[in-house]
Amino acid sequence: MSLSKPVHKLSPDLFERSGSAESKFNKTTLLFDLQKRRREDEGLTAALEEREQKLESLHQCRDELHKVHQKVQKLKSSFDTFLKNEDADRAVEKAEKERKEVLQKTKEIERLKKEKAELIEGSQQLKLDLQSHTIYQDILEQMVKLTKFKDVDLLTDYVESLLRLKDQLSVRERAVQEQVYNMKKELVALNDQHHLLQLQKNNELSQLQTELDDTRSETLLWERKWTQIQETAAKKTLQLGQIKIAILNLFEMTGGTSSEEEEEEEKKEGEGEDEGVDLNDAEKQLDKIMVFIHDYANVVKQHQTPSQHQTLSTLTDVQKSDNVNVRITSRSKHVSF
Repeated sequence: MSLSKPVHKLSPDLFERSGSAESKFNKTTLLFDLQKRRREDEGLTAALEEREQKLESLHQCRDELHKVHQKVQKLKSSFDTFLKNEDADRAVEKAEKERKEVLQKTKEIERLKKEKAELIEGSQQLKLDLQSHTIYQDILEQMVKLTKFKDVDLLTDYVESLLRLKDQLSVRERAVQEQVYNMKKELVALNDQHHLLQLQKNNELSQLQTELDDTRSETLLWERKWTQIQETAAKKTLQLGQIKIAILNLFEMTGGTSSEEEEEEEKKEGEGEDEGVDLNDAEKQLDKIMVFIHDYANVVKQHQTPSQHQTLSTLTDVQKSDNVNVRITSRSKHVSF
């Protein structure tokens, strides 16, 4: 039993309607399925022919078994005659065995009939599907003529390779999308970490700014103190200069001369009797003033009465005490200066 392939001729209108299908991938997939169904139909047809041959052989076996069964029935009719025969038991066993074989073969034939009916029904359904999809086969043949392929098999192989490539690209696209998703998650985590780090640095900056403000306040305080110290030092220096000028005036009033003036006089008159005192040497100037006061007091003592002498002694002691205080103050200021 063979399946004949129906032949369909394409009309121009049908070819025009299929022109749009050539550019669609889904139509190509249907054509690929049609080619696969044709291959399956050919396999089912071969299997059906093999089943039919086997069924015919089973029919022959059934006929032979039917004949054997008839012989067994005849043997049963003459069973009484064979009871006396020594081979009667063997004949009965053989007949029973053959009967069981006939029953088994009958069941096998019924099963094969059902399978044949199912195969015939499947084959008819495949024929209907094939007839409904034959138009796509014609379209494939027309497409082969319009392309570089020599036959439909090459075209279907090419379509299969495209489908495999599509699957591979889909797998790659999913992998790339998953990678992008993971990278987005990492980016969000990094942004959160950066935000936390920025908050931490802002807190540290705020603390440092507070410390800087405190340090500036403390610096301003010390600058005020340093300004006060400088002002006090300037006042003390001014007082010291005034004291030195007063001492120098007293020294000059007592007839003392400085080292610079002594040098000028020596140049004019030669060497003098006393050495001059440096302008900045307040201690020596005070010593000279005290010597002058002491000499002056001795001279006054010689020309005054005892009561005047006592008053003068008191004034002299007071003057000495004042000179000592002035000397001490001058030394301390000189050291500070």
